[in-house]
Amino acid sequence: MKIEVVHEIHMRGLTKTFFLALLALLCITHVLGTDDNYSYINITVLHSATAQGAVCLDGSPPAYHLDRGHGTGLHSWVIYLDGGGWCNNISDCLNRSTKFLGSSTKMKRQSFFGGILHNTSKENPEFHNWNRVRVKYCDGASFTGDVEQINPENKLYFRGARIFKAIMEDLWCKGMKNAENAILTGTSAGGLATILNCDKFKSLLPGSARVKCVASAGFFIDGKTITGTSHIQEMYEEIVSLHGSAKNLPSACTSAMEPSLCFFPQNVVSYIQTPLFIINSVYDSWQINNTLVPSYLDPQHAWKGCIKNISSCTSSQLIIIRAFGVEFLKIFGALPPCFTRGYFLTSCYSHGDILSTSYWYNTTSPRLLSKTIAEAVGDWYFERAGFQHIDPYPDVKNCK
Repeated sequence: MKIEVVHEIHMRGLTKTFFLALLALLCITHVLGTDDNYSYINITVLHSATAQGAVCLDGSPPAYHLDRGHGTGLHSWVIYLDGGGWCNNISDCLNRSTKFLGSSTKMKRQSFFGGILHNTSKENPEFHNWNRVRVKYCDGASFTGDVEQINPENKLYFRGARIFKAIMEDLWCKGMKNAENAILTGTSAGGLATILNCDKFKSLLPGSARVKCVASAGFFIDGKTITGTSHIQEMYEEIVSLHGSAKNLPSACTSAMEPSLCFFPQNVVSYIQTPLFIINSVYDSWQINNTLVPSYLDPQHAWKGCIKNISSCTSSQLIIIRAFGVEFLKIFGALPPCFTRGYFLTSCYSHGDILSTSYWYNTTSPRLLSKTIAEAVGDWYFERAGFQHIDPYPDVKNCK
């Protein structure tokens, strides 16, 4: 039988060679956990996708990691979309194309599976035995881009939407066509991609399947900077234009407003038909760092200490951060009510990743109504109970 992945484990009195031999003797086939309680899964580089033009920024094929389900989870799937920001101009995209966020040739051959992708019931009670997939991010536009023409000077490819389609088709052939349950999820830029591709994902699955989406730290608001300018809106305009994303954003939204505005969840969530669960912090640290205080507005580094640790913020800085939280809640509260939607909004100064077990399901995990994120999502997904709650704590706080 095949051992899918073997991670180096240090054991007192046992050499690595002897340990591997012991595993072979026992015919252990399951992915091995590591000392940090994660498992590491080998990469699958999808070379066949290049025929469809589904390639990373540098033209290399896309990639993902798959850990097969078993038992009651054999026909259930969790698809996790990696995050990693965006590139909004040629210079930034060229830089990304030389690294793992723009080229599969630069990606690690193994990726850790924790949190919602963890393989034990202790760390991931609801989804541990599902087919779990981690899709690598290498297009720079949250899997939305599609520009046919390649600039001969920079040789960059903007093909994120094709990557999403090609990987989903490959997973379909590997068993997702028989899915009974499926979740599309992701964090940060992957959380945004989850929202933007949610209905598309639903359309690719069997009609009888229970399909829902879970977006973590992906609710980026159209907020202002400390000087009142619209930095994030300008950046999104550049991303959508450069990557040709407009045609791959929800059409109900793009027919109602400028396509770049449909990169903001606040403008697109109401058009999404598939059940969606939103996990976010009202004081999202990435948004404080980049939407509220982009580096070019802090040349004297007056915000550096505060951004690194909110305990170091001055009273005037805290007032500005609190105002951002108020604006976040105002925008979120303006969404039309929807009984199929779930949300778990914390007051943590964080950009939480549901691949982190300590964030997803742990004694130190954020809790609302005494529930961890994993418990809230599980109850919502299986329709045991709805979950629409916001941390009542009236201020930004440090969380473990």
